[in-house]
Amino acid sequence: MDKHLNLPFGEAENAALFRLLVSTAVDGILVIDESGTVRLYNEACERLFGYDPGEVLGCNVSMLMPAPYREEHDGYLTNYRTTGERKIIGIGREVMAQRKDGSVFPIYLSVGEGMFDGLPLFVGIVHDISARQSASRKLQELQSELMHVSRLNEMGHMSSALAHELNQPLAAIMNYLRAAQRTVGAVEDASVVRASEMMEKALEQTSRAGQIIKRLREFTEKRDTSRTVESLNRVIEEAIELALVGAAVLDVKVSKSFAADLPDIFIDRIQIQQVVLNLVRNAVEAMEEVSVRRLTVLTRMNGEGHVQASFLDTGPGMPDEVIRRLFEAFVTTKENGMGIGLSICRSIVEAHGGRLWMEPAPGGGTEFHFSLPPQSLSSP
Repeated sequence: MDKHLNLPFGEAENAALFRLLVSTAVDGILVIDESGTVRLYNEACERLFGYDPGEVLGCNVSMLMPAPYREEHDGYLTNYRTTGERKIIGIGREVMAQRKDGSVFPIYLSVGEGMFDGLPLFVGIVHDISARQSASRKLQELQSELMHVSRLNEMGHMSSALAHELNQPLAAIMNYLRAAQRTVGAVEDASVVRASEMMEKALEQTSRAGQIIKRLREFTEKRDTSRTVESLNRVIEEAIELALVGAAVLDVKVSKSFAADLPDIFIDRIQIQQVVLNLVRNAVEAMEEVSVRRLTVLTRMNGEGHVQASFLDTGPGMPDEVIRRLFEAFVTTKENGMGIGLSICRSIVEAHGGRLWMEPAPGGGTEFHFSLPPQSLSSP
């Protein structure tokens, strides 16, 4: 078909080679004429669309398209013949195709134009992108799920932290009110008696507020989790992929060294991925202002018989005053941060029977590590 195709064979060998190429191609190959009639339909197309060649050859290619592409296709060809305006020829784009059973699936369609015996022909290469789109949807769903859990965790931890902080002033209010009642208790004046009654009501409401806070803390600290047996390497791999979404502009080099023989762990997968997500994002953000941006992620068995994950960055490190209070709520080095993330991470890891800690890297930067008991130790 292509007069510029220079092959070191005779005409018969070239024809045989062309048939081999078409028949063994992984992607679907279609050839249509200027009226849209299918002239070539390879084996990959049979697998993709479910039609036998006899059902397609000689028919309009629009039979392989769902609405509205089906109704619009002949118009595109007519417009191209009249105006030369290209919609997809020589460009390629994602479109929808339709199988014999009526099901619709996404494809990437590349169309080229050539001449054969003086007649224009169009060659379409059909690549099924169903798996890619499905993986992309799952990634988006997982990211959405992680962010949702992150927000819930932050709200719960903030509520618990606020409850703890509010208990002290409420206790002080109750003490002051009781002291005031004792001070005026011996006075018989009607207005003082009335004031004492109002103090009693204030004490009741303060006590009620304390009970509400107590229930709030119990609710936020005793959440049910959904735990399954998981591979830590796989959990970390998925979380890293999510954590690096949008970070390409920083050109962070990620080096992974995962031990191959780690035992499975019994965990809430989403919660542990939230820990990894937080640690990786913190590392990426810490390296924004440095020239060498390298994140190393390791997994191994530690000396305690636990599975351990380590995250080493080449950032500037942290001031000593921040390190001392790093896992406390509301401690942060970020201008707009709330300081909730690491506190939540430690709570999650400890709830799984593990440990989370930080160490300054010997050559600069920061190391975060967490360890978790293997499945046989952590499952009920």
